[in-house]
Amino acid sequence: MIQWVINEVTEVSPTDLVLGLSCWALKWSAYLCALSVLLLGCFLAVARCMQWKSLKQLEHLPGSREMLPFLNDYIMFKACSQPDNPAGFGTLVLSTLSGLHACFQKYGMHRNYSGLTPIVIIYRADFVEELLRSNKVLTKGGEYNLLHSWLGTGLLTSTGNKWRSRRRLFTPAFHFRILEDFSSAINSHSMVLADILGKKSLDHNGVDVVPKVTLCTLDIVCETIMGKVLNAQSNEDLAYVKALLRLSELFLERTMNPLAAFESIYRMTAKGKEYNHCLDILHAFTRQVIAERKNDMKATIDTGSLLRTEDDSSSTFTKQKRPFLDLLLLEHFKDGKNITEEDIREEVDTFMFEGHDTTAVGISWALFLIGLSPAEQQKIHDELDFIFGDDTERHVTIEDMKEMRYRECVIKESQRLYPSVPFYSRLCEEPFELGGTMLPKGTVVQVSNYFLHRDPKVFPKPEEFRPDRFLPENSKGRHPFAYVPFSAGSRNCIGQKFAMSEEKIVIANILRQYKLQSLDQRDQVGLIADMVLRPKGGIRIKFIPKTSSKGA
Repeated sequence: MIQWVINEVTEVSPTDLVLGLSCWALKWSAYLCALSVLLLGCFLAVARCMQWKSLKQLEHLPGSREMLPFLNDYIMFKACSQPDNPAGFGTLVLSTLSGLHACFQKYGMHRNYSGLTPIVIIYRADFVEELLRSNKVLTKGGEYNLLHSWLGTGLLTSTGNKWRSRRRLFTPAFHFRILEDFSSAINSHSMVLADILGKKSLDHNGVDVVPKVTLCTLDIVCETIMGKVLNAQSNEDLAYVKALLRLSELFLERTMNPLAAFESIYRMTAKGKEYNHCLDILHAFTRQVIAERKNDMKATIDTGSLLRTEDDSSSTFTKQKRPFLDLLLLEHFKDGKNITEEDIREEVDTFMFEGHDTTAVGISWALFLIGLSPAEQQKIHDELDFIFGDDTERHVTIEDMKEMRYRECVIKESQRLYPSVPFYSRLCEEPFELGGTMLPKGTVVQVSNYFLHRDPKVFPKPEEFRPDRFLPENSKGRHPFAYVPFSAGSRNCIGQKFAMSEEKIVIANILRQYKLQSLDQRDQVGLIADMVLRPKGGIRIKFIPKTSSKGA
């Protein structure tokens, strides 16, 4: 039998053999292709059945009547995979939502799907109030899971009892005392920024403010959170600074690629390996600062005495400037099991992440709008001249900020048009009623600040930059949830008062020295919507010394 097979094969010509093998390969390729199509069809059918219950409950809401699972994800992936469109995903998210908002604005909400997950996007004040006032929907949406390798489960990403206990613990740290303690540091770093912007603008006839402001806010948050003077503005080559800035870039790219959401896949890619290398640098730096601060506190005062005098306003320790890290270490000294050193690392990294990026884009957008509005800018200069006169060196004080009433209106109007966080979401872990509709378990509710702040019924001519909207007489009767740049309810931004004061000081110290001229109009600056609302291509501003005879 074997001999017969050998004889048969030897009698076949090489050409016939190759042809036969090719036909065999084509036949099995067709079988595999058909099997793949069949399996995909079965998968989509199962997925559709899994969706059916939520579809029936949400079908009366405005939105696409028929939505295939993963269709949106495929469209987004195609957009971000274009080599000439590196910011495609973040740009497409905003443009897609803008189109849907235009269709469904009168309803104040619409539904969508991401894979198998139903999403309800809301942008009407009463719906936002229902969601944010509820203590039943406190877990954040799945997009925050991408931050776990960086931030762990700190205050931003945690939920349940851990979040509640940490929130109670941290709230006292963010009253005005921390601002009083560190206003000098904010002033000093912002004056360094003002000098840098002036010199760069003179050398290059304008400067992209975003990277420069980012380094300034990084200096500020590092000193106020960790008690560490970083001097990032004068030393951009520090390993921690380079790693943090690069990590932010890589994280932005990661949010634009749906496949990168899978940790097991992402860590094997070149970008994933670079991302983890940057994480190692950041985490090592934070742990070193924590260890040094812990040893310093132990050396300065014995732990028992430190805990007894924690709330004693007459003690030497409490009279010193105390960064956020000190509060965590005090709790650690009380009971190392309640908050470990790794817990402290998570929280410090969380506040470093939250505290520099969002504030940086907030300041940048405000400077951009001021530079486009000569009349509004003049009102700010008049207010600053009244408070400071010709003195450009004196630090801005708490009392000075109380006099900056129009400046506050300008910042609020800037945050209305360009909220630092354009979208944020909550996961329904149980059925939740919103606007008379019972949302099924697993639904993600997304608050769209960007569109909420553009409700023409609340803000007439919403695309116009009009700071006087926020004068007290014009704010009367406005729905309290029509404007929520820092979120609201129990999961609002814990550092919002500090962030507002920081923006006031930084912008004041810049405008005391310069007149601003933005070099691009609003329709020339594209938007990228990821965790924060970024300008596509930067924000170019010319800084003209106030002593110059040139106009703004």
